[in-house]
Amino acid sequence: MSMGGSFLGGAKDRLLPVSIPFRFFLTATGFHVLAWVVLLLGAQDLPEFSGGTGPILAAIHLLTLGVLALTGMGASYQLLPVVTRQPLARTWPARLSFWLMVPGIGVLAYGMAATDPMTLSVGAGLVSIGLVVFALLTADNLRRAGSIAVVAAHGWGALAALVGVVGIALALIGNINAGYLGDPAGLALVHMILASFGFMGLLVLGLSMVLIPMFVLSYGLPQPPGWAQLGLVVLALVLFSAGVLGDIPLLGIAAMIPATGAGFAHFLLMRVAFKTSMRKRLGLSFLMIRSSWAYLGLCLILGLAILLGAPIANAPALFGLILLGGWLLTFLTGILQRIMPFLASMHGSGRAGLPLLLSDLTAEGPLRVHAVCHHLALLLCGLGIVLNWTILVQAGAVTGTIGALAFAGFAANVLIKLKAPTR
Repeated sequence: MSMGGSFLGGAKDRLLPVSIPFRFFLTATGFHVLAWVVLLLGAQDLPEFSGGTGPILAAIHLLTLGVLALTGMGASYQLLPVVTRQPLARTWPARLSFWLMVPGIGVLAYGMAATDPMTLSVGAGLVSIGLVVFALLTADNLRRAGSIAVVAAHGWGALAALVGVVGIALALIGNINAGYLGDPAGLALVHMILASFGFMGLLVLGLSMVLIPMFVLSYGLPQPPGWAQLGLVVLALVLFSAGVLGDIPLLGIAAMIPATGAGFAHFLLMRVAFKTSMRKRLGLSFLMIRSSWAYLGLCLILGLAILLGAPIANAPALFGLILLGGWLLTFLTGILQRIMPFLASMHGSGRAGLPLLLSDLTAEGPLRVHAVCHHLALLLCGLGIVLNWTILVQAGAVTGTIGALAFAGFAANVLIKLKAPTR
């Protein structure tokens, strides 16, 4: 039996009301569109962006908080209870975290775009409280976990990173008002790395050990590479953060050794899943997932080149694009193509009360448009960054917006089919 399949027995007993995960997923598709639109408005600032408020910072947080974090929260609320075999203690905090996060992200993004310290503080407060509620609810579930310790350990690591991310974010926003940090660039860099590789990265790496085998119908994954993956990520984050905050460049370079090792361990695990897969036709979603791993590898190579001082034009912006848009966004849109129809089929029913078919819930046309536009947008924006051509960034942002609208159409189709009366 596959690792994923072993969790499906009795999984319906641990399903949340469908409105909880879907409100996170559907709202994330809306922020996905908005992030590309705001990037279009600030396209001229992207190539040389390396920090500071304005439309680019707003677009980044619409992506990281509005798309990545909301998707991660919705997935964690639903999937961790299945993995740990422990239902959430209560569901109302999950709803509360949503209603704190969504307006908070909007207010925060506006404050960043307009450089309004008061609005920034209000938005950051709402988002921080929402993330704390998520952390407490998730920690309670992980505390009661009795199975797959390696996946639970990734969850604990992600929550630890989240505490650091929130603390640094509040310090950076306070610095805008008081100016007590002097040069906050190093702290901002640690904030981004902890958020992407620590919080979201560990969630992605940990849940992949369950989700990928479940969707490809493979046998259980070996746990030692999973533990190695976790330990190497944590070591890399500690070394890099110490190097930046202590102004010791060699530590940052040294951090790339465990970071590369963690990437290798992850690729090894995923290779085992595919080699033992009983499903040979995996569809478009896994083309997205596989391409996300290529972006991860490219991101690690580019990061090392930057640390070694390679003369790459506008390297910080290019690294951020490949990390956030390439690895994380590509992976999450790929996995959402599986999760949303899968959950809908478990909650809904079609003819004669039978479960809805996944093929009926998956609109292939919009997903093809999204896949083409997504990769083309990343290519155009990447070229625009390296060549410092605003017109290319604008073309990429328009293309990304079209793709995001298509993906939102796919998500809306799932919801419509789920809400349709039983035939």
